[in-house]
Amino acid sequence: MEIYQLRAFVTVARLGHLTRAAEALHLTQPAVSGQIKALEEELGVPLFDRRPGRMATTRAGERLLGEAEKVLVAAGALTGLARELKGEISGNLTLGTVGDADALRLGSLLGGLVQALPLLDIKTRSDHAENLREAVAAGSLSASFYIGPNIPREVLGLPLQTLQYRIAAPFALRQKLLHAGWRELADMPWIGTPAASHTQQLQRDLFARQGLMPNTVLESDEPAALLALVRSGLGLALLREDVALPAAEKDEVALWPHARVAAMLSFVYARTDEHDPGVMAALSVLRRVWQLPG
Repeated sequence: MEIYQLRAFVTVARLGHLTRAAEALHLTQPAVSGQIKALEEELGVPLFDRRPGRMATTRAGERLLGEAEKVLVAAGALTGLARELKGEISGNLTLGTVGDADALRLGSLLGGLVQALPLLDIKTRSDHAENLREAVAAGSLSASFYIGPNIPREVLGLPLQTLQYRIAAPFALRQKLLHAGWRELADMPWIGTPAASHTQQLQRDLFARQGLMPNTVLESDEPAALLALVRSGLGLALLREDVALPAAEKDEVALWPHARVAAMLSFVYARTDEHDPGVMAALSVLRRVWQLPG
């Protein structure tokens, strides 16, 4: 059996969907399907119960999944050690970024990595939080910043900071907002973001706890534009508190006083890359930049 076959098996098992796994692995769907079929033939057991729109592990697949992950972790450790033994660490390190680069302290991270590993080819890739999480879990992305309620179970992560979000509305709606309950709040016009974005996940969870859905009138895929859209009067949105408070002090927006939404900013990486020298260096630099205990 081959490492890439095991990676395909683990990725499909974790994502539960062949197409999404193929996207995360940057392969075609037939290629991933062929790798899994070849692995099933070699092992002599079916790994998946194939259903329309979903791939569920069989009982045998569930039992073998943990062992497959152990093999991938061991292979990652072996590769990392070999790179260290070469004396100078080279290769590629692609990091996912989400949201504001300054808030991530991205410049300090990249500067520290360039200084520590000058031969490493470092790239960044910006995307929505859930897309980045899937790419890290699949092993197609070395590591990534992530914003969500907590660190996802299928990856490892370093917590960096708790972020607070506030419900912001156009200033013209200030009086209506201050007297609004959850139902009235949900009925106001809302600016949505793509389903894979962290702000949409936080917004969806916030209203789901009240048994409500917000009245979304438009969607923006640019997080940095949310403040401008709220300020222009288009609707309400979740804004990071350090962005919302200065705008409220200038009477550019109004804030609903009855809720703050907490989220975790973290740096996540695949279990199979736990011993990767590039990832280990990134964690070391992040601990220094964010003044975290070692």
